[in-house]
This record gives sequence, C-alpha cells and structure tokens, in this order.
Amino acid sequence: MSLVTKRSSMTLFSDARDHYSHRVRMVLAEKGVTVDIVDVDPSNKPEDLAEINPYNSLPTLLDRDLVLYEANVIMEYLDERFPHPPLLPVYPVQRALSRLWITRVEREWSSRLDILMAGKGREAAITKARKELRESIVAVAPIFAEKPFFMNDEFTLVDCCVAPILWRLKVVDIALPDRTARPLIKYMQAMFDRESFRLSLTEAELEMQD
Repeated sequence: MSLVTKRSSMTLFSDARDHYSHRVRMVLAEKGVTVDIVDVDPSNKPEDLAEINPYNSLPTLLDRDLVLYEANVIMEYLDERFPHPPLLPVYPVQRALSRLWITRVEREWSSRLDILMAGKGREAAITKARKELRESIVAVAPIFAEKPFFMNDEFTLVDCCVAPILWRLKVVDIALPDRTARPLIKYMQAMFDRESFRLSLTEAELEMQD
C-alpha cells in the first residue's frame, strides 16, 4: 500500500533502533493512543515516503491529511491532540523551561549519541563523543536526587527525550559510576520499569540490553 493512500488510523513511520522514533513511540504509549506503527529500514526507505515528507526522514506521523516530521514537533502535536495526561507544564515559564531542557538534551546528548549509534567515522571522533556524552550525563546526575523526574515533579516530554538516550548507553559502551551517578541510575530504573516505556520498545531496542 502506498504511504500516500489515506489511512483510517493514525500511522507512525518509525525507525526501530532510533532514539528519535523511540521518544515519539513513548509519547504515544503514555497517551494510550491507538496508532499503526510501521517499522521502516532507514537504509531502504519506501520511495513514496519522500512524497509526503520532503526530508524523507524518520519518524514521520501521518494523521489523515496531516503529515508531520521532526520528533519534537510530533511530540508536541500529540500532547495537544491528546491532552490527557498532559506532558508539558501548564504555566508558560515551566513550559518554556521544559522546551529549553529538550533543546539542551538535543545539543549535548542527542548529537553525540547519533555519532556513537552510527558507528562510522574516525575513531578519535567516536572516542571523543563517548567521553563527552558520559561526562555530560554524569554531570547532571545529582539533579535526579531533587525531583522524581527530569527537573520536574511530573513526567514530561523531557523524560520522553531522555529515557531513550539512557536506554542506549549500554549499546554504545558507556557505563555510569555507581557512586556519583546513583540518583540517575535510580531514575533510569524507574523509567525503564514504566509501563509506557516498556510498551514503546521494539524488538531491536529490547536486544540493546541483552
């Protein structure tokens, strides 16, 4: 079936190993949204994906006549389209801070994880990305002793961005120090045990912890 054929249900075209697709799947699971998830091989994308998404990228959300790409845009759309439970704070200041944290996660964590997950390029660049990602994550570990979620008393979209990155630390050979990162390790376990997180995992992602 062509991707451009109108579908009766919401459809997410997803990369089963990618943390950007994972964060969207986590939002969908948290909201309990009925969705058709189509796993797409990023190295062999169907030609008509480019017909609906000018960047031919994953994840791509198709909701009847609406097509959205870029994970964070999709996440905010889903949060507004399905308002319960809300995944951004109500008040403007807190909402802005959540968006700022997502931006920092993108710049400081996601960019480095992308290098490690690709596994391509100069060994020096990969080693540098691994060292910087580990140091950046360990540096924020103490904040998890203050609140149950990432800089918040409630589960938010920030957690949906952070948890998929933390899930991939093992597969990119990053180990956290038990002593200094203890609050973060506790947070990780709570996230990984969360029902929405378990439901969001693909078979490929489950294998990352084997």
